[in-house]
Amino acid sequence: MGTLLLYDFWLFVGSYGSKIYRQKPVFSRTSFLSGNRMNRESRFGQDQQKLQVRIKLAYAAPAFSLAVIGIPIYVYLPKFYTDVVGVNIGILGTLILLVRVFDAVTDPVIGYISDRTRTAFGRRRPYIAVFSVLLAICVYLLFNPLDGSRFFETVWFGTWFFLIFLFWTLVTVPYESLGPELTFNYNERTTLFSLRDGALIAGTLVAASSPAIVTLVFGLNTDAEGEKDKFFWISVFYAPLIILFAWCCVWVVKEREPEPVPSSSNLVQNLKLTVKNRPFLVLLTSYTVAAFGSNLPATLILFYVEYVLQSNLADLFLLLYFVTGIILLPAWVFLAKKFGKKHSWITAMIINTGAFIGVFFLGPGDEMLYGILVVLSGLGFGATIAIPSSMQADVIDYDELLSGERHEGQYVGIWSVSKKLAAALGVGMALSLLNFSGYQPNVEQSEEVKLVLRTLYALVPSICNLVAIVIAFQYQIDGTKHKAILKGIKDRKSGRPVADPLKQI
Repeated sequence: MGTLLLYDFWLFVGSYGSKIYRQKPVFSRTSFLSGNRMNRESRFGQDQQKLQVRIKLAYAAPAFSLAVIGIPIYVYLPKFYTDVVGVNIGILGTLILLVRVFDAVTDPVIGYISDRTRTAFGRRRPYIAVFSVLLAICVYLLFNPLDGSRFFETVWFGTWFFLIFLFWTLVTVPYESLGPELTFNYNERTTLFSLRDGALIAGTLVAASSPAIVTLVFGLNTDAEGEKDKFFWISVFYAPLIILFAWCCVWVVKEREPEPVPSSSNLVQNLKLTVKNRPFLVLLTSYTVAAFGSNLPATLILFYVEYVLQSNLADLFLLLYFVTGIILLPAWVFLAKKFGKKHSWITAMIINTGAFIGVFFLGPGDEMLYGILVVLSGLGFGATIAIPSSMQADVIDYDELLSGERHEGQYVGIWSVSKKLAAALGVGMALSLLNFSGYQPNVEQSEEVKLVLRTLYALVPSICNLVAIVIAFQYQIDGTKHKAILKGIKDRKSGRPVADPLKQI
């Protein structure tokens, strides 16, 4: 019902906006591609042009503030709600799993609606502008639970957690759908998405450091009241930032002139067409397997460092990991341009896996060795985030060759489903297995619990990465084939016969 009402609302806005558009175009005819007009006739001729730096930076900005949905919510909030607020860890894990699974169902729907939205302000930007405000409000409320009974506090968490990810979907799916249509240059996309995902990593770094920074700046205690004050100040910082950066993107980044609304095929029919897009299926499967594995250590690092290493340096280790990823990201962009996206991505996963598997064998007092392994595994971190995003844009072009239509929102929606399900399964499984193994907060853990922690934190993610690497070798699109895909799209629009470049021998 909610998505249907949303669709009706944007249809109204679109009908009003179309009148405005006919009277006085709102979309700038001065393209952001070095001042050249960009529409469906010219975009293939402009595929070698580069985006202006201000456009790339404005597009990347929201990713920085949206990172608060990552580390704080997946790493810090579960422990805060179990150890300070008092929510049962098993119930918490189940709620996270259920909310994320339900939330994931909406992603392709929002992408489908976004693809068909026509307003005077574009297809993507109205969603980013409106729902970033609601998202910011929910972040504040989730980070500041009211005191009450155990049941009330559990309901409070479930309610605002659900709304956060609903509004997050309504922001991120249109936002990420905007990226693939900004440039059709094979290598420029790697630069664009490296900036965006680099901002995401930088934002994650700041978000990961924010508890320690807030504690230091405000001199907070480590008791329950100090923990509550900590999350209050984090929310006060991030809620306005989400709105500010989202509106910066909306203001600076202009969408290209809209193409005709896609055919009357429904969402189910469109989803069936994705099965024909083999590169996308390969990319999605490999990425999802790896993402499931990577979400386990993201969820369990605080538990692992405290109960296995018996250390209080978790914030430092997170800092090392993310700083390493950010510093090496430009190098991976260079390698992707020189050796191709697929081979660079696979190399990054091999480096990450080879280092991290050693963490399984560590124990109390191994802080130095753990720090070294964290830095080594962080060498490939940036590439495992940014390069698949660039590859995703390329498979969307291949879909246009097959279908004759642009489906950025639909593909980003499916991609988002995989990310959310991987995260939900990772968090839900990790916390539930900890609960079943006998985990008790704030006490010395049994050897059985420690074994479960070590296995879930290090061994399972390494196995997932190995499986993902094998799958990734089947990916077909490189720079040469991408040029052939763009040429095929242009030929198809001109009525000339087209051959599938991925099926040619």
